[in-house]
Amino acid sequence: MAAYVRQLWGRRQFVWVYAVSRNAASNSGNFLGEAWNVLTPLLNAGVYFLVFGLLLDTKRGVDNYIAFLVIGIFFFEFCARAINVGSNAIRSNLGLLRSLHFPRAVLPIAVTLTSLQQLLYSLVVVFAVVLLTGEPITLYWLELIPAVALQTVFCLGLALLFARVGAHLPDASQLLPFATRVWLYTSGILYSVDRFTEGRPEWLRIVLDVNPGAVYVNLARRALIDHNYGDLSTWLLAVGWSVGIFVIGFLVFWQGEEEYGRV
Repeated sequence: MAAYVRQLWGRRQFVWVYAVSRNAASNSGNFLGEAWNVLTPLLNAGVYFLVFGLLLDTKRGVDNYIAFLVIGIFFFEFCARAINVGSNAIRSNLGLLRSLHFPRAVLPIAVTLTSLQQLLYSLVVVFAVVLLTGEPITLYWLELIPAVALQTVFCLGLALLFARVGAHLPDASQLLPFATRVWLYTSGILYSVDRFTEGRPEWLRIVLDVNPGAVYVNLARRALIDHNYGDLSTWLLAVGWSVGIFVIGFLVFWQGEEEYGRV
């Protein structure tokens, strides 16, 4: 494994160039190009605001629901892309795998970096929405730096794990979008977990709060609209999920290294 990690480090420049090129090419055929990296989650937020915020009235009990929703959608999309795009990282590059010799983990790492670039671009919109809805710029915004770093490690673990799954199960890329949609609905992205669990068993609130889909979003919301650094338990959960999923994902992917490109 040590030799494998050294090989990955030796390909770091290739990983970065590949990720940047992939991001630039993803929407090159559209008139708006890379703007769709921001427009897609923004349009999703608009649809969810109409359906959930207005029609189902999930905005009750949530201060600044628009910023609350936009932050949730943009940060959750980072995790969803790591799963959905990561699951196809091997199968969509079979020609490259059969032509060149390199550590196969390069591909899910590049996928994660591409998703990270898209998140960083979208933060411009997130900051604009937060400011336009009346929130001030504070030092708490600096909390986003470690929060995004931890989420990136978590998403990398997901990409590695599901890249192995997708390499052997072609139908995974068709099924996973439905799974991530269920994950979205159970992660407090569209509603306040505290309000939703009022009058319900305490275990339900704990399960929803421990959910990693909610953990990283909660850290971002606390930094941008709640203006606090978050409690220690949330940070411990963020670290635990990041380290745990990355280690599992890396080991699972590495064990299948010799199989990739032969399917």
